[in-house]
Amino acid sequence: MRRNRHAKIVATLGPASDNAACIESLFLAGADIFRLNFSHATHKEHCEKIRVIRELERKQNHPIGIIADMQGPKLRVGTFTDGKIILEKGQLFRLDLDATPGNNERVCLPHPEIYKALHSDTELLLDDGKLKLKVISFQSDFAITEVIAGGELSNRKGVNVPGVMLPISALTTKDLGDLEFALNQGVDFIALSFVQRPEDILDAKAIIKNRAHIITKLEKPMALQHLDQIIELSDSVMVARGDLGVEMLPEEVPSIQRKIIRKCRAAGKPVIVATQMLESMITTSTPTRAEASDVATAIYDGVDAVMLSAESASGMYPIEAVTMMDRIIVRTEQDPLQRTFLNDSHGMTTDTVTDSIAAAARQVAQTIQIASIVTFSESGMTTLRVARERPSPPIVALTPNIATSRFLTLVWGVHAIIVEEAFSFSEMVEMACRCAKIESFATKGQQIIVTAGVPFGKSGGTNILRVARIDD
Repeated sequence: MRRNRHAKIVATLGPASDNAACIESLFLAGADIFRLNFSHATHKEHCEKIRVIRELERKQNHPIGIIADMQGPKLRVGTFTDGKIILEKGQLFRLDLDATPGNNERVCLPHPEIYKALHSDTELLLDDGKLKLKVISFQSDFAITEVIAGGELSNRKGVNVPGVMLPISALTTKDLGDLEFALNQGVDFIALSFVQRPEDILDAKAIIKNRAHIITKLEKPMALQHLDQIIELSDSVMVARGDLGVEMLPEEVPSIQRKIIRKCRAAGKPVIVATQMLESMITTSTPTRAEASDVATAIYDGVDAVMLSAESASGMYPIEAVTMMDRIIVRTEQDPLQRTFLNDSHGMTTDTVTDSIAAAARQVAQTIQIASIVTFSESGMTTLRVARERPSPPIVALTPNIATSRFLTLVWGVHAIIVEEAFSFSEMVEMACRCAKIESFATKGQQIIVTAGVPFGKSGGTNILRVARIDD
């Protein structure tokens, strides 16, 4: 199951793609990782999807990553007597803790934490930023606001408080139950929503205890103030542009996206660009040219993965959306300009043997004809360092650890294979040549690079690079 591309595809499962036949079709069309959105569906429904994915994994003899995306705290207004109201620009509007259905003068905002964090002139965004309120006065249980941008407001619409650090945990009571369920089901990644500060990740790590990898979703501008720390603490990062775009000016999002990608690449942490990538394919069979260009831009920047949300979860054309994303990635990676961009964006190599070997592998691959780079790694760290270099040949990751192979489904350029442990370097080279040939990453007469560590079994101990020729 070789992909003819380096970047990976994350497909969200939902009502349009929750049966075994569709999930298999999505995988065959190009999906490398499946995302389960815990804002929707029951544990029973998620359990069935996980079962189907694991059966598909066995059938295809290829690792498939599973992301459990936590809902996080959802800040919403209450209900209205008539289901909705119209707010006029300039009018005053009260938010309070009274659960009584609202009207044109007031509505319940059942989040005491928000009132504690307010100050005069704080702006509140409602319904994904469509409406804007400015705080005029407030106390511990209410706020009087002025409508800056009006419009229709209906039951339980979302509320954003840009520029304010809210005293709210990234994991709600619901999330804690979902988290334990997901970990017991053996998912590979936990995606954390509403992360504002490094402590949110540390709290999650204390619960997860290395049972899954953490993907930090960057959807709150406040988190960007701690970007370096958050990247360091995370196993991977997701640029959740839809949510970022609510609390930031639209023109700021592209530069922030590129900044996050560059920092993650420099740190060797996988990075995903998500939301609204092929949005029009929810209802149409082809994307707009602007959407195709958007996906391509992320690929030019060297992102590890791009993600489909509603396009594959609830849209009318889930398989077509994955197929189209695959086509865009393949075509973009064929552009010589993309390789130029990747070569120009290499960061400084740290003074470790592993990083030196990874950089050397890329340089050797640029100098002589190399069909693939084969890494041996129990934890995946060596493979991550090689992928960080964005070499031209594909990376074949050999590991005896199935959890590692599933983690590597998210990493740029990596094709992971489960193998038995090797007990000598010559055995390792022979295994690398055999696997590269069987999996169509090299043919007779071609050369591959093999990286490994001696003594065996020592994590992060990569210290050998060898060029091997495929003989038979």
